[in-house]
Amino acid sequence: MKILWVTNPIFPELSRAMGYATPVIGGWMYGLAKDLSQTEDISLTIATSRPNVKVQQLTINGIEYLLLNGQKVNTQYDSSLEVEWKKTIEKIQPDLVHIHGIEFAHGLALMNACPNLNYVISIQGLVSVISRYYAAGMSRKEIRKNITIFDYLKKSSILQEKRKFEIRGQKIEKKYLQLAKHIIGRTQWDHDHVMTTNTKTFYHFCNESLRDEFYTSPKWKLQTKKDYSIFLSQASYPIKGLHQVLHAVYLLKNQYPNIQLNIAGDDITRTSTLAEKLRQNGYGKYVKGLIKKYELQTNINFLGYLDSQAMAQEYLKSHIFICPSSIENSPNSLGEAQILGVPCISSYVGGVPDMINHGENGLLYRFEEIEMLAQRINELFTNDKLAIKLSEGGIKSAIKRHDRTVNMQRTLDIYKNIIYMKNN
Repeated sequence: MKILWVTNPIFPELSRAMGYATPVIGGWMYGLAKDLSQTEDISLTIATSRPNVKVQQLTINGIEYLLLNGQKVNTQYDSSLEVEWKKTIEKIQPDLVHIHGIEFAHGLALMNACPNLNYVISIQGLVSVISRYYAAGMSRKEIRKNITIFDYLKKSSILQEKRKFEIRGQKIEKKYLQLAKHIIGRTQWDHDHVMTTNTKTFYHFCNESLRDEFYTSPKWKLQTKKDYSIFLSQASYPIKGLHQVLHAVYLLKNQYPNIQLNIAGDDITRTSTLAEKLRQNGYGKYVKGLIKKYELQTNINFLGYLDSQAMAQEYLKSHIFICPSSIENSPNSLGEAQILGVPCISSYVGGVPDMINHGENGLLYRFEEIEMLAQRINELFTNDKLAIKLSEGGIKSAIKRHDRTVNMQRTLDIYKNIIYMKNN
């Protein structure tokens, strides 16, 4: 089978070959691509696009990579890509096209240019739904109070970004779903949203695989954790819920003065230089204000960019992992933490209940209820028996959910079924 993948990130292999920084997103695809490329009857091509780049076509480790040149950013529909896609399809002549994610428009240009191909679309997030929760409990007063020069110049305040998600949902995402005859999803949440939008589509269930390091890494141990440390995998914008964790940490600080919150990613609060002050956005300003208000300066640590190996190390050092988002489908960070055995707490949102059975392999709380979050943290800080139970339960459920052999075979079966349905 000739399979064409259309992805949002430029894959690490192509990024390195071009001298680009390797992406920190899309990890669920890399292992699956590797596994598929080693299957005898699969020829895999992976393509994406960027504006104003030199067209690239490289074969690396048995996978053909394509980078197409567009005229617009991928959040906008680019009709010039229709011509490029037609040329690409004539060369590849794929038996099936697998589009990973519908947040960006370059795959939609392919569907419009070549409507008669076999398509299947994997759901990642749904921006039309995410837009409802974008402000993540922040009031309009708080948002307006924290607007920065950067927000003003870039037209990127929290309310403006929320509106951008709404527009992308209508102009891009909805059109994908209306065209799609086959969808791959993995939670009740994405199933219900997809089937509400297009009742005629075929929904195929398939879990996602994780990055290599999380299958080979050592497991979390109670004896080697850093007491009262919390790890967050990202916190760059309101949806990820950092501000809610700060509220909860404040409630616990008197009880645990050494509580430590470690956050992967750049320090969104840093304003040491003029350039940093000019780059700070409204959410960074808001978070910085909370840290100052709650006197948490010594309790917060932004870790900067972490590759997968460094991420695994941070998970293993932590006492708790928290996924505090206002909305998620099935966050791979939660899967990574579980497969390593880190005791997990998550907000009860989106597809997360498909990943956590409360009290068995993690703890759940309502996103809005910072007091509930504080008490879940307190439970794990004081109850080693519960932490061990959640650790063991997380490993057991994540190993099954993220089994790479099972997920690869399920993907192959979906491909074969779609091709069979088209030909019969």
